[in-house]
Amino acid sequence: MGLTTKILIGIILGLIVGIVLNATSPELFTTLDNYVFDPVGTLFVKAIKMIVVPLVFFSIVAGAAGIADPKKLGRVGIKTILLYLATTAIAISIGLTMANVINPGESTTIPTNVEEAEIKQAPPIKETLLNIIPDNPVTAMAETSMLQVIAFSLFFGIAMALLGSKVSTVKNFIDQSNEVMIKIVHMVMYVAPYGAFALMARAIGSAGTDIIGSMAWYMIAVVGALLLHVAITYTTLLTLLAKINPLRFFKAMGPAIEVAFTTSSSAATLPVTMECAERGLKIPKSVSSFVLPLGATINMDGTAIMQGVAAVFIAQLYGIPLDFTAQLTIILTATLASIGTAAVPGVGLITLAMVLDSVGLPVSGIAIILGVDRLLDMTRTAVNITGDATVAAVIGRGEEKRTESKTSAA
Repeated sequence: MGLTTKILIGIILGLIVGIVLNATSPELFTTLDNYVFDPVGTLFVKAIKMIVVPLVFFSIVAGAAGIADPKKLGRVGIKTILLYLATTAIAISIGLTMANVINPGESTTIPTNVEEAEIKQAPPIKETLLNIIPDNPVTAMAETSMLQVIAFSLFFGIAMALLGSKVSTVKNFIDQSNEVMIKIVHMVMYVAPYGAFALMARAIGSAGTDIIGSMAWYMIAVVGALLLHVAITYTTLLTLLAKINPLRFFKAMGPAIEVAFTTSSSAATLPVTMECAERGLKIPKSVSSFVLPLGATINMDGTAIMQGVAAVFIAQLYGIPLDFTAQLTIILTATLASIGTAAVPGVGLITLAMVLDSVGLPVSGIAIILGVDRLLDMTRTAVNITGDATVAAVIGRGEEKRTESKTSAA
């Protein structure tokens, strides 16, 4: 039985156990959660997060150093960032359209006992951009400041590429360290089915069916927009630009999508995403090791969709109209906010505060969607990593065509 099948079985069993325990014995669920679900799920997520920073560092350095031509590195970097920003803008537009069609909050009454959500203030865009360059790269790694880690890794890799054979020893060390990290990934993934079971059972058992039912239209709007984005945007990019059959793509990326769904973390899923892209889709390592870690930090299409739907939903709950200009502001703010969104569970709520504030909506409305956000977080994270892999496939195909053209010309 393959790893994908095992993880899928773990998810289904966790779903069943969570529903049954929530409906029949909340006390038993609390006990099992304290002694089984929470510890197993936490250990799995911690184990896979343990390798994220060193993997990102070694993979980006190796990727940048492997692109010996600085012009190629600049070309790949610009194309990657432009594609990521474009897909995010399209995603938030689809989310807003879906929310305006379904109108999830029009017939919903705000509970009178809603408390102010404890959401940290999102940093301004200027601060996010200025903080890309770390004061101390070691501190950035210790604090898991992924944008800063990526920036330092890029500088390190570019310097190695420019020095060429002078740093061959360092290059060998980086390449071998990268292989070690991939091996650790394989070791951790052996327990992925058990982690998937525990995380799913805990999410469903905690939320229950009542709160899911009360937020049904909001959830339908978010999930519908996510599916539309995948079906339209990603399928078009894969078919026209990457020249990959979408069915083959989703089959190859299956394990990564399942891990993203259960962990709700693009960063935690990154090792699996890279392995699926390189082995299943045959994306060149020089491309995947650069594009995918960058995407795990700045490409948050699923999160952007949630922010668009949530903004419309909260506006409707409070009876505040959102005109065309306000919705354009949401698109711009959510797109830029995705650059600074950390790839960890639930952080989309932090940047949602920035989006709500940009159009004058009450941040306290976030408290209303907290009950089901954990479940939606799973779905949108799966879309996030799918977008990363799609862009990597497009960039990889573009570089292959460029190489083929040069070879035929020669």
